[in-house]
Amino acid sequence: MVTVSIVTYHTDIEELDCCLRSLVSPLIGRIYIVDNGREERLRAWAEGRPVVYVQADNPGYGAAHNIAIRRALDEATDYHLVLNSDVYFEPQVIDRLHEFMDSHARVGMVQPQVLYPDGRRQYTCRRLPTPLDVFGRRFLPDRLFARRNNKYLLKHLDPSVVHNIPYHQGSFMFFRAEALRDAGLFDERFFMYPEDIDITRRVHRRWQTLYYPGCRIVHCHRAESYANMRMTWIHIINMIRYFNKWGWLIDGERRRFNRRIR
Repeated sequence: MVTVSIVTYHTDIEELDCCLRSLVSPLIGRIYIVDNGREERLRAWAEGRPVVYVQADNPGYGAAHNIAIRRALDEATDYHLVLNSDVYFEPQVIDRLHEFMDSHARVGMVQPQVLYPDGRRQYTCRRLPTPLDVFGRRFLPDRLFARRNNKYLLKHLDPSVVHNIPYHQGSFMFFRAEALRDAGLFDERFFMYPEDIDITRRVHRRWQTLYYPGCRIVHCHRAESYANMRMTWIHIINMIRYFNKWGWLIDGERRRFNRRIR
């Protein structure tokens, strides 16, 4: 069985409908909509659809997903998909990823190719970031940072080949339930943004966390923290928490994981 969680916050209904149309595989047992905005319009929307609607008090992105993941693990799901509402794909994607994971017992997490709506590739599988990677790409001129940023985004890797990568961006994270039980759920100290880095590297310690080019999804990435000052500060504060946890200049695991990437 595959379970799915989608966290919403004043999310557009048409966007949710588009996402939900991707989730018609017979392998899917439960779809959880965790509403951080506590909106009656979403509750009414959910009543007519095959979803489990949960209202939350906006504890954060990862914490809201954890509400659904805990229920899914209690129901003995085999795989759990953490999904953004602004993602859509062909329904066969779930079947292919399920088949791939069934055939590769050491894979704890997988992410397919991620594209923009216009067909351009999104570089969602990355090296574990240093402080310079995070803050330099945001605040330094592109012309001064392009080479390092390309390395961080792994633009040199062949996109037609499977790669074992320690950081998967959180718009589409297909987890093996056993790996989540082993590594733990999202760290709820992070309100938003670095929770995907943190959980991927924890799974990566004992499992493979793979980029898999055998199927594609579309992510309408809005990069809100680049356009909204409030979201920028949320991003900065939570990245500080991330580096306080894992290390700023000294992070031996980061160095070891990044060196393995070929």
